[in-house]
Amino acid sequence: MQIAFIGLGHMGGPMAINLHKAGHSVKAFDLSQDALAKARAEGLAIATSAEDAVQGAEAVVTMLPASQHVEGLFLGRDGSGGLLAHIAKGALVIDSSTIAAATSQKVAKAAEAAGIAFIDAPVSGGTGGAIAGTLTFMVGGSDADLERARPLLEKMGANIFHAGSVGAGQTAKICNNMLLGILMIGTSEAMALGVANGLDPKVLAEIMRRSSGGNWALEKYNPFPGVHENAPASKGYAGGFGTDLMLKDLGLAQENAMAMKASTPLGGMARALYAAHSLAGHGGEDFSSVIKMVQKQG
Repeated sequence: MQIAFIGLGHMGGPMAINLHKAGHSVKAFDLSQDALAKARAEGLAIATSAEDAVQGAEAVVTMLPASQHVEGLFLGRDGSGGLLAHIAKGALVIDSSTIAAATSQKVAKAAEAAGIAFIDAPVSGGTGGAIAGTLTFMVGGSDADLERARPLLEKMGANIFHAGSVGAGQTAKICNNMLLGILMIGTSEAMALGVANGLDPKVLAEIMRRSSGGNWALEKYNPFPGVHENAPASKGYAGGFGTDLMLKDLGLAQENAMAMKASTPLGGMARALYAAHSLAGHGGEDFSSVIKMVQKQG
């Protein structure tokens, strides 16, 4: 299949490479020259612009930072024009960005009017999952559009969930990441408390992992350095899922909670803590670096 892939960051780059390795013809674009160079080195065709990337494409996959980038790309900065005017009728758009559900629905409505299919398919699984092709996709869209997308999603992920109509994938993603942010803070507090009392962090992590406090952070992504060799915590909190990205997702969750009049006190507290952590200069570090807020110094 001829695929346009726009957005080659820590997640999008490996996803595009996996589609290429699966035998698809991928034409990629990103504003970052470094990202384009990495994609070119892996054998992907490089477009000169987003408009160039979508010429002749049967499917368009996007992985962009935030709602304004997705809306600006597809609809144009002034709400008219944009990339939809350059995509062939009958093509399928798969947006894997994590954005507001309302933005997905707005773009999907415009795509439908242009004769283009659209699904939102945000992911979970981190950069490791993107590289390994084991991501979890949370899809919002029609049954028919999901089935069209499935052969591509299966080359990038191991789990595909149909959450509902357009926007439902985004809602599922922000619920998941709100819980992840809360769990990482709780895991950090417990680890810091135990280590402050002289416990071996690896022993403590294993005790909690196999007990009622067990969670994904303890299983695969411990915030304490040295517990998991390949976790960002053991690499100076480099790579992984940035603090500012977690802050963005927690903000989306709180915006949605206000719109739904839902009570999410822990989600709100998690957002406030990550905001403080970012302001302290840790916005570019992996979100597990939040443990620094609660560690005993010296």
